[in-house]
Amino acid sequence: MNDRYPFLISVPHGGTGVPEAVRPRLRLSDDDLRYYCDPATRSIFGYRDRVAAYIDTTISRMVVDLNRPPLPLPLHDPDGIIKTSTIDGRNVWLPGKVPDINLVHSLLMAHYFPYHQQIDELIDNHPVAIAFDCHSMLPQGSERQTDAGKTRPHICLGNNGDAHGRARNSGIATCSEEWITTLAAVFREEFSSGGRVAINDPFPGGFIANAHYWHKGIPWIQIEINRSLYETGTSYEDAEAGGPVVQLREQVWNVLTTFWDRITE
Repeated sequence: MNDRYPFLISVPHGGTGVPEAVRPRLRLSDDDLRYYCDPATRSIFGYRDRVAAYIDTTISRMVVDLNRPPLPLPLHDPDGIIKTSTIDGRNVWLPGKVPDINLVHSLLMAHYFPYHQQIDELIDNHPVAIAFDCHSMLPQGSERQTDAGKTRPHICLGNNGDAHGRARNSGIATCSEEWITTLAAVFREEFSSGGRVAINDPFPGGFIANAHYWHKGIPWIQIEINRSLYETGTSYEDAEAGGPVVQLREQVWNVLTTFWDRITE
């Protein structure tokens, strides 16, 4: 363990699994479930044997979204824990098949609360100095998102702050300005051939980073990788195993380790 970097890696949106009790209710196809997840992120960020702590999930975010707050209550927010519509306005559930309160409760108890509990336990039981919540994003904003139709950066880093990584008015940043700007600089060096690296644009960080920063005080940074960096138009299975994913995995790892070595030298 001593030769591992003191990172916690969280990958909450890489799964496509659907419980048997839920599948007959879903309007979305298997291909839809892959599209609306963060494809290949469990491969890109799967540094289990290199870091102090690692967590991911097989559950689809279209069934239970682990990066959403528990309030408002499920079904009151179309893009909440239990979604009723996709980011481009499609219905998630068949008519009359939206989960009732009993099914919602069982889904949260089986998937949502255990994920968050395990994050706290990993921080308590391992030498974690910083945590990364790791995602991918579509190349352009979708219909119901705040950046609809806009081209996204190649990399987005979030700490709940402003474009410089500073805490916004009446807010708290989940890591220091120095740390997130250093990480952004290293990403720019690694991806110097093109593409933009942005801070808190379009995503400033989600519930996981914000909540667990509050819980434990460990710095958190949300990382969003543009899917254009590794999706080549082939099937999701081919993309998962293909060269772009393997190359991107090592590029990102080089960024994370260079960042850490730089701020701790």
